[in-house]
Amino acid sequence: MELTQRVLQQFVVLAEEQHFGRAAERLSMSQPPLSQAIQRLERGLKVVLFDRGSRGVRLTPAGRAFAEDARRLLDTQAAAVERVRRIAAGQEGELRLGFIGSLGYQLVPRLLRRSHTELPGLRLHLSAHPSTELVGMLQAGALDLALVRLPVAGTEGLSVRRLGTERLVAALPEQHPRAAAPSLDLRDLAAEAFALPRPGALPGLAEQVALACARAGFTPRPLGQADDLPGLLGFVAAGLCLALVPEQVRSLGVPGVVHRPLLGGSPYLESTIAAVHRPDGPDAAVHRLLEILAALEPAAD
Repeated sequence: MELTQRVLQQFVVLAEEQHFGRAAERLSMSQPPLSQAIQRLERGLKVVLFDRGSRGVRLTPAGRAFAEDARRLLDTQAAAVERVRRIAAGQEGELRLGFIGSLGYQLVPRLLRRSHTELPGLRLHLSAHPSTELVGMLQAGALDLALVRLPVAGTEGLSVRRLGTERLVAALPEQHPRAAAPSLDLRDLAAEAFALPRPGALPGLAEQVALACARAGFTPRPLGQADDLPGLLGFVAAGLCLALVPEQVRSLGVPGVVHRPLLGGSPYLESTIAAVHRPDGPDAAVHRLLEILAALEPAAD
């Protein structure tokens, strides 16, 4: 005997109506086929589910117990169907998202807020790494989507969607003589001491800072190095030196540090932020997040 959804629905409706005519009307069918279906169900279960009378039917004790279980089965089935449809539409499930550290201060929080509102059933697992590591993790299948800084090697065979640009800004101690200036020319900072990103930990940013300074005509004089952005700002907050950092770091609000935009059209003062994913049938949730990202400016406040 096969307990199909239709059979369970017929039984539950008859249990609620306790009348074959009314139940058949609710089910959009005639009474004889409904009566035959219930009889087949009782024969298959080897149980009498209804006491028949001239004015209708009543559930037997076994029928009442089966009615409770049948309702639960139908509810569970409906929930399973709805869940699989939501997953297929990218509205539910799990997604592994990687990002470069500088995007964790503005873009990623804004993405999380929007996705929580629009895709409340989607669970995101976050990890922050340099761009080259993120691309490697995508290639290895350890991530579903990554937010990186271009250019980055290893994207062969991956889909790359440009999201916008992120500029470098100068981070200065608040007591620095130039801290009150609305903007700075990088060339005027040639004699300053710098906190520099360690190439092994922040390769993209280290290369960008070196190229921007070279374009401005000098090699930055290092006071120290740091493996992450909070470390760079720690040197600045101590009043020891300057640092060039991505503009999204402004939202950290580190006491003792001010950020000033840099003048000039050097291509090395800005970098392109991109979303990267595998093109071989990505999860629908990846496309949903890409739609949200397309509406967000990477460096917006």
